[in-house]
Amino acid sequence: MTLRAARSLVRSGLACAALAFLGTYAAFSCGRPDAATVPTYDEVRSSHRPSDVQLLDRHGAVAHELRTDPRRRSLAWMTLDEISPLLRDAIVFAEDRRFARHGGVDALALAGALRDRLAGRPLRGASTITMQLATLLDERAGLPRRRSLAAKLRQMRRARALEATWSKHQILEAYLNLVSFRGEVRGIGAAAGVLFAKRPHGLSQAEALVLAVLPRAPNAPGERVAARAAQLARRLGSSVDAAQIARATGAAVDTDRAAAIRVASAPHLAARLLRDHGEAPHAGPVRTTIDVGLQRAATRILEEHLRELRSRNVHDGAVLVVDNASGDVLAYVGGRGARASARHVDGVRARRQAGSTLKPFLYATALERRLLTAASLLEDAPLAVPVAGGLYQPSNYDDAFRGVVSLRSALASSLNVPAVRALGLLSPDAFLAKLRALGFAGLSRSGDFYGPSLALGSAGVSLEELVAAYRTLANGGRATPLRYVVDGGASRAATEVHPASGVRVLGEEAAFIVADVLADRDGRSATFGLESALATRTWSAVKTGTSKEMRDNWCVGFSRRFTVGVWVGNSSGEPMHDVSGVSGAAPVWRELTALLAEDAGAPAPTPEPPAGVVRARVDFPGGVEAPRDEWFLRGTEPGAAGYAFAARPPRIRAPRRGTILALDPDVPADLQRIAFETDVARDGSRAAGTRWQLDGRDLAPADAPFLWRARAGRHRLVLVGADGRALDAVDFEVRGGRAVAARTSS
Repeated sequence: MTLRAARSLVRSGLACAALAFLGTYAAFSCGRPDAATVPTYDEVRSSHRPSDVQLLDRHGAVAHELRTDPRRRSLAWMTLDEISPLLRDAIVFAEDRRFARHGGVDALALAGALRDRLAGRPLRGASTITMQLATLLDERAGLPRRRSLAAKLRQMRRARALEATWSKHQILEAYLNLVSFRGEVRGIGAAAGVLFAKRPHGLSQAEALVLAVLPRAPNAPGERVAARAAQLARRLGSSVDAAQIARATGAAVDTDRAAAIRVASAPHLAARLLRDHGEAPHAGPVRTTIDVGLQRAATRILEEHLRELRSRNVHDGAVLVVDNASGDVLAYVGGRGARASARHVDGVRARRQAGSTLKPFLYATALERRLLTAASLLEDAPLAVPVAGGLYQPSNYDDAFRGVVSLRSALASSLNVPAVRALGLLSPDAFLAKLRALGFAGLSRSGDFYGPSLALGSAGVSLEELVAAYRTLANGGRATPLRYVVDGGASRAATEVHPASGVRVLGEEAAFIVADVLADRDGRSATFGLESALATRTWSAVKTGTSKEMRDNWCVGFSRRFTVGVWVGNSSGEPMHDVSGVSGAAPVWRELTALLAEDAGAPAPTPEPPAGVVRARVDFPGGVEAPRDEWFLRGTEPGAAGYAFAARPPRIRAPRRGTILALDPDVPADLQRIAFETDVARDGSRAAGTRWQLDGRDLAPADAPFLWRARAGRHRLVLVGADGRALDAVDFEVRGGRAVAARTSS
């Protein structure tokens, strides 16, 4: 047999095979398609999960894109109305010109493909858009792609089922959202957004032509893509020139562009909302409460100040800005991105020592319980408190002591010893209870664990918790949760949520007085000066804090409308070099507060005093402080209570705080007594009207030493003034014998 005869025989065999294939298709097409073999359009669309979830800001602008699927790149489902007609028509022309006329399988295209195969010409595709969609749906279901006659028949059968149950509009829309365009880029939304940084309705003619030829060979070299796009342009009669196609092709085949995240303004918030909770990727964008303009401004301001502090070993920082009325988080900067020492650590949620930022809540609790007033005198002098490890000896930031000071001066100037004395009046457990009510969830240990250092911020807190607590002060003691996601898909104005709807965790009167102290520029001048980074042009209340060994630096404060919190330091916990609250976090806080005031327009008036506070004149004896008008809870002002502002209030001399005493088993119990003594003479004017309270019950007058019959257990002894306020308090323990419930005894 000659070679020519052999070729003829092979061609005849192929022709018979082709006729048999077409016969099979013809017989198959006469049957009724099984619609149950394919999912519905609604099922496919509702199960679509983009690989890049977009975080939108409160106005709908893209704030961040988070990659949740490393295997592919796809964005939100796009409807045909969101895709330009030019792009739709170009893809249909390139992939399936008779799409509108066939029933899922194009017999003419199949015959043409077989004819070309028999003639030895280059292969061309015969799969319709519907057949390709059937394969894409199989792949989504986990079925492998096979090249065989059986696989082709299955594809044809499922294509006819799709045509029987779906509209042409739905088929084309699903195809455009599922087909691969380049590498890992799938769907028209990702193709336009990732490759060209545009929406599918905003592409140029050249970009549309390039995208139209990519599904046929998604990973073809750039030269081949450009050539095919130019050929498609000629067939469509487009006037696009070669240079335009070359530029569009260059962008489409840029692998770096395809892998990059386009918008990354809020990485830590994105991780918090979409990744850390272990949720499945969202089907669409997540609308947050942040303002992307403010977010970028906060990031820029933080970065500028961190660069200035680099020489002082400061590498990290965080910022949180909250709307007081609604609780909406307007800016969430968890770190400085690639420049951070630990870029994935969220500085908003990381817990670190609070420093002096907890003092406002300590004094607010003492005011609320009427243990102190803003004019109460506290001793700022060397102090040694017995603790488990020895003696706790607090000192001020500048290692100086100021003698007797008022509560206002002590808080505004952030003095440490008066705060420890105030905690002694209140007790660590009582203060912990208040802090937990304010939302400091990490304070899980007992008061004995923290001890007197709790007054100076030895406990670990987060910037988020601090900002929420200061917002509670701003809202008169009422707390509501912070909001990160807009409810119902629409942004709510701040005025739509009134703080009165929150839970009261602080008295309104105490919150007002503490806020007034934190806004007192003169009151803090002794430590910070009149023109420090804490001074603003409009009303604001602010507090700084620095943790032990300068590891953390805080500044948190509020205006009438906003609360701003800033942390700077090192995520590793490495100490900074000579950085205080005023030089570290405060400049960032001040600049952001000024920016918010400018955006708000006219300055808000100073807060109105609640009905439960009164203003009274205070004349301090001995010139301890200059006379002034002071705010008081009604009933605690000097005239109403007859409170005498002594040069130094009396203190408990014995027993000392933290004392542990043991009962002697060889001595009758009734003869074992403990002396309670103050540091003033029996007839001293400062002791007049004072009395002892033990474990919450009145015991005896305190104008003379008192011998208490000892009982085993832990006890709290309080020296109470004539006006009913606690002047001093100590905790002590009696061991031995049989422990009984704490009670008083004469």
